[in-house]
Amino acid sequence: MIIDAHSHVHDPVHDHLALLDEAGVDRAVLFGTRPHPERAADLAAFKREMRVLHDTLGGRTSGTSGTSGTSGTDAHAAAVDELAAVCAAHPDRFIGFGKVRLDVPAERIAEEVQRDVVARGFRGIGELTPPPDGAGLVEPVLRAAADHGGLPVVVHGFAPTTAGDIATVAGLARRHPRVPLVLSQLGGLHWLQAIELAREPPNLYLELSTVSVVFAVRLAIREVPDRTLFGSDAPYGDPVVTRTTVERATPPGELRDRVLGGTFAELLGL
Repeated sequence: MIIDAHSHVHDPVHDHLALLDEAGVDRAVLFGTRPHPERAADLAAFKREMRVLHDTLGGRTSGTSGTSGTSGTDAHAAAVDELAAVCAAHPDRFIGFGKVRLDVPAERIAEEVQRDVVARGFRGIGELTPPPDGAGLVEPVLRAAADHGGLPVVVHGFAPTTAGDIATVAGLARRHPRVPLVLSQLGGLHWLQAIELAREPPNLYLELSTVSVVFAVRLAIREVPDRTLFGSDAPYGDPVVTRTTVERATPPGELRDRVLGGTFAELLGL
């Protein structure tokens, strides 16, 4: 089974399904999203969506959506509903992961995990986007994930994630060994540090999307062969391109099969 471990809701969804079919991907982990850059028809519209993305990655969820003008709270709820609808319509292709807010008290985070993840039948939590140097905000989510049998948790790894955040994520993995913790985008510009730190905690996984250096993919798979995951970060990345990168970095056989989906299938009990 080929599993794309990182993708976001597309509008329209059939464009995403076509991409998966072209890449030969059986299923994709799907995250909710506030920005929809794939909707943009011109530069001005694209810039509006990127402003929403910039705010999201900076941990600013109280502003307005670039497309709907709704509050941050309403936009979050709308993204959760949109994700649930897509997963319900295509249960054979998408594996939903529900996102929770990090700018609320710990007890409310636990309530949101129950309401917006577990009660909706999602299989994990993510993609979480703490502000720069704020990865410690993820810890209450990990506690809640452990309370629900060790739900996998995915944390954004590319910019504006800092080197300090990468170290914090590794530390959180050590403190919460029952929770599979996935660092996405191979830690972005801090990919070498991410690979070094991931060698120790057996519950820290590296997802390989948005990597511009092919050698980084080869090194990650070599150093952490049982915890590296193929992902595209679609619509920001392309599953055809990212699958090809993994196949260029690994010979045919068991290791390639695990990276392309076997490891994540085991993680989710598929």
